[in-house]
Amino acid sequence: MSDFREQALRYHAEPRPGKISIEISKAAETVTDLALAYSPGVAEPVREIAADPDNIYKYTAKGNMVAVISNGTAILGLGNLGHLASKPVMEGKALLFKRFAGLDSIDIEVSHRTTEEFITTVANIADTFGGINLEDIKAPECFEIEQELIKRCNIPVFHDDQHGTAIVTAAGLLNALEIQGKDIRKAIIVCMGAGAAAIACMELLIKCGAMREHIYMLDTKGVIHTRREDLNQYKQLFANNTDKRTLEDALQGADVFVGVSGPDVLPPAALSLMADKPVIFACSNPDPEIKPELAHAERGDLIMATGRSDYPNQVNNVLCFPFIFRGALDVRASVINDEMKLAAVQAIRAIAKEPVPQEVLLAAKVSSLEFGKGYIIPKPMDPRLLPRVARAVAEAAVRSGVARIPMPAAYFDA
Repeated sequence: MSDFREQALRYHAEPRPGKISIEISKAAETVTDLALAYSPGVAEPVREIAADPDNIYKYTAKGNMVAVISNGTAILGLGNLGHLASKPVMEGKALLFKRFAGLDSIDIEVSHRTTEEFITTVANIADTFGGINLEDIKAPECFEIEQELIKRCNIPVFHDDQHGTAIVTAAGLLNALEIQGKDIRKAIIVCMGAGAAAIACMELLIKCGAMREHIYMLDTKGVIHTRREDLNQYKQLFANNTDKRTLEDALQGADVFVGVSGPDVLPPAALSLMADKPVIFACSNPDPEIKPELAHAERGDLIMATGRSDYPNQVNNVLCFPFIFRGALDVRASVINDEMKLAAVQAIRAIAKEPVPQEVLLAAKVSSLEFGKGYIIPKPMDPRLLPRVARAVAEAAVRSGVARIPMPAAYFDA
């Protein structure tokens, strides 16, 4: 681990600090080039945009630009370490946008005293960008922040820790249930964790067919039930009228465990309480709620997923967020709505059922991958994700009436 730590620090520091840079997209070699790029030539697009604000998409980079914005209050699994400490993560997110979807991205770390101050700061700069990716903002403030920014901004605002996690989890979980011969409408689901990702995951699963009354959500005090008086408005949505109080109580006969909480909170012996052919998503990073080798030793009939790349079935947001934004920006969607999220779920899960290209096998360093217990969700480096997920999202935006322009011609040529 000490070697990896040093490798990670060198990666970020050398040969130049950071992971992103600005590149110019026009010639700037001659006096004429400079006269066109800046004064006096730049005055012409200024006039055009002043006459018609939509011309900003024609003459500037706005339509391909995403802001990655954080206040550092929930950095990875490290907690509230401040806005400056979040910068390496936000730069990493910008790197992923460029690498996987060709989207330019700028990281912005905001220092603020109140939630309203953060919201106002972001809303005031929003028109610079084509979309906003919120990141590493703690619950419950993240819910208010996202909801209010969606109201105030004319561009898509998407909290990836909530919805990116939910989309990838739903895609993998639906495939896992299919393999196990189970119906999500009948599945008993235990959710360990009650923060932003947990609540978003469960809400999206409900939109995919899960029954709210079949979901048992737990926080640090146990099962969230109707007789508790310490619940915020978001947890109250999952208060179950039940006598179950502990994790073991909730796991009795459960079909699914979804963990978005912390390491080693699911005892291996507790798996014996679950129904036949259970599905375990232990997504805490870097250490899951239960190690896969312990889970498989306890139950041979389960399907297991984690958030780690060194185990099969990685639940990784990079399967989603670059392509969600690519599709949304390509049709100038005003929001990223439920229809677009559900379209992404279906597109992602469909790819896992198809033959895997050789280039993906080489990148994943495996000899074969076939839809089944060990492969329920695509690999992040699968080149089919960009055209398929982006197109599904763009089509959903058009169908649901939030697209401002038609589908680009390139989508029909793909």
